[in-house]
Amino acid sequence: MSRWLKISLKILASLFVLIIIIWLGAAYYINHNNKAILNTILTQLNSNVNGKIEVASMETTLLKGFPGISVSLKKVQLRDSLWSQHKHDLLHADDIDVSLNMFSLMAGNININKIGINNAGIYIYTDTTGYSNTSMFKSKNTGKPADPKDKQAFEIKRVDFNNVNLIVENQKRYKLFHFLIDELKGKIDYPDSGWNGNLKLKTLVKSFAFNTRKGSFLKDKKLEGTLIAHYNNATKAVTIDPEKLTIGNDEFIIGAKIDLAKNESAFAIDIRADKILYKNIALLLSPNISSKLLKFAIDEPIAVLGHIIDDGSKIKTDPYINVRMTVKDNTVTIPSGQLTKCNFLGTFTNKDSVGKSIGDENSAIRFYNLTADYYNAPLKVDTFSITNLARPLAAGLVTSQFPLEKLNSSIGGETFDFKNGTANLRLYCKADIDNFRFTKPVISGTVDIKNADITYIPRNMKLVNSSLTLNFNQKDLNITGSRFQLGKSVLNMNCSIQNFLNFYYTDPEKILVNLKLSSPQLYLNEFMPFLGTRKKVKRKPVSKNAIKEVSDQLSAVLEASKVNIQLNVNKAIYKRFVATNLNANIAMLTDGIYFNKLSVSHAGGNLSMTGNVKQSGTINKFVMNAVVSKVNVKEFFYGFENFGQNSITNQNLRGYLSAKVNASGSITDNGSIVSRSMYGQVIFNLSKAALVNFEPLQKVQKLAFANRDFSNIAIDNLDGTLTLNGDKIAISPMQVNTSVLNFNMKGIYGLGAGTDIAMDIPLRNPKKDEELTSKSEKKQARMKGIVLHLKAVDDGKGGMKVRWNKDHD
Repeated sequence: MSRWLKISLKILASLFVLIIIIWLGAAYYINHNNKAILNTILTQLNSNVNGKIEVASMETTLLKGFPGISVSLKKVQLRDSLWSQHKHDLLHADDIDVSLNMFSLMAGNININKIGINNAGIYIYTDTTGYSNTSMFKSKNTGKPADPKDKQAFEIKRVDFNNVNLIVENQKRYKLFHFLIDELKGKIDYPDSGWNGNLKLKTLVKSFAFNTRKGSFLKDKKLEGTLIAHYNNATKAVTIDPEKLTIGNDEFIIGAKIDLAKNESAFAIDIRADKILYKNIALLLSPNISSKLLKFAIDEPIAVLGHIIDDGSKIKTDPYINVRMTVKDNTVTIPSGQLTKCNFLGTFTNKDSVGKSIGDENSAIRFYNLTADYYNAPLKVDTFSITNLARPLAAGLVTSQFPLEKLNSSIGGETFDFKNGTANLRLYCKADIDNFRFTKPVISGTVDIKNADITYIPRNMKLVNSSLTLNFNQKDLNITGSRFQLGKSVLNMNCSIQNFLNFYYTDPEKILVNLKLSSPQLYLNEFMPFLGTRKKVKRKPVSKNAIKEVSDQLSAVLEASKVNIQLNVNKAIYKRFVATNLNANIAMLTDGIYFNKLSVSHAGGNLSMTGNVKQSGTINKFVMNAVVSKVNVKEFFYGFENFGQNSITNQNLRGYLSAKVNASGSITDNGSIVSRSMYGQVIFNLSKAALVNFEPLQKVQKLAFANRDFSNIAIDNLDGTLTLNGDKIAISPMQVNTSVLNFNMKGIYGLGAGTDIAMDIPLRNPKKDEELTSKSEKKQARMKGIVLHLKAVDDGKGGMKVRWNKDHD
């Protein structure tokens, strides 16, 4: 060992021994001057505060502060001068460890190297007037210049907090910050510019409320990490460098700036998380925000960047919040369904307009460049906004193009079934949001459906190769250039619905649909499903499937709304009925179908009708008032299937018929008239007619006119009135003049039982009267000679028999 090395070691050993001796001497000094030193500390501290600092006792703890001197202050209490009014201790601690600079102590100064606060409570309180108990640290106004040495007394080099309950309450601005600090330790340097701190933090956040009326952020979340902070004397600002902090189980980069120059301590916080679950973000926010955000869900982690700024103004407002969220290839659940393969950039701010104050009314959520599949339908939204979260208003341009078959999985086969066809949608939507459902929508734009095969399941109506264009003009809907093919029927349609969107969600019964339909050829039986009962509207609860909900709602609206139809058809076919030039004005209301006007050309003549069908199920009631003008009676009875009876049919009739019919009855949901259900009156005229093989008259032939041919009875003109009464037809008294006999008749014809027809038949052959020229002569000669008084009645076997009528008039 060299000589110089030995000398160096001896010097170091001597210095170490000297330090030990000085340290022991200082400890001895403190122990023997405990009260005096404590009084010195308290006197120095109390002389600089507007309040009172109390310490029950002080003990020396040699090893904790080596090479300095450590003391332990027991039962420490700090109270401002107004404590008696608000009762909040600024500090109360069971134990505070203080490490003193040994050399400054020997020089007569108290210089604190380290302070450790254990099992303590800190309550920083500001009342509704703006008074704070921290004002106790403001220098007393003694009129003397401040001593620079006083500053050094509060330059704490290290801090170590354990089990400290920290509360910062500002009643004036409704703020409450409450932390249960498990551990806060680190060192503080004091350059000329201010101070720099490096602190390790581990705490539980009980409250982080910027507005206690709306609840706390970070409620019951653990906060852990390192804070690197700086204080600048010139700007009086604390800056916290962006560093990793763990909140709960998620990692954030958090930085902040606190401006102490303003009385209200303005601050700004920057938060970034590159990979975090959306639900975890929502649970960090105050209930008034999280309750709304938790209506939504995002499956995979997302990236979030947020800013929270409080400008320290005296106006009682929430801090300014600005959040940006990036979602890529994710699944997003919204109250009305799911968005899959979802991508967007989302933002939130509670100060959307610079000139308005912070709050829900000035808050906005926006989605930029949103693309997603919505129940297999691809959507694209350039910008979608939700503004005024107090009364939310949504607006955005939505575009989509997709095969209609993709809707089957969302509609579920209950209302519509799609095969083939495409949809092209471009809509600008604006709507109120009530409990996260769209209401009072205003829509502008178009929906084009091309080459579609669609089945409307509630009425089993199948449209093929159909196209339509829906034009939304804010509250109105117009459908133009539309073609529908139902079976062999082709319909061209134009439609106008005023105030469609006003009533769609609230009062579909008030919707009035004006339809103009035209067709080259229409098979009416293909529209018979409309005769079924219309479904009542049910207000459905919120569904997880918005497209299905819209489908169900649309189905309900279609069943509930009023529809006026102007129909023009070149050729209309219903079973055996064939008509041309059909023109109709039809109203479809909640309780049935009303034929306000219907006219057709049929059987060489014309028909016009008004009436209605009341829909009640498989059997429906109908009323009609019809005028028949010079139709071929054979074709007419054939076309109407003999009106539900088989006593006198198209096989028995020839000639031309004109009539007025006022009748009611029943019709099935497949369009067949219910047998024996007709009631009403028929006033008719037959001209150039014939009765062919008419059974009742053929029975008369067998009785008294065997030599005359009753197989084809010519009738030049016949007027009559029939009263329909279910299974019976009342024949008003009428004179029948035919080629084989003349007779008078009246009575009841039973479609089942109950036939009772009286006939007065002169045996005189009408051919003998052909030479008579005047009508009066023919009338007088008509009943001359022998007259048979007969009656046609039931034979008890389902037929009729003819007997003498002893009770004739």
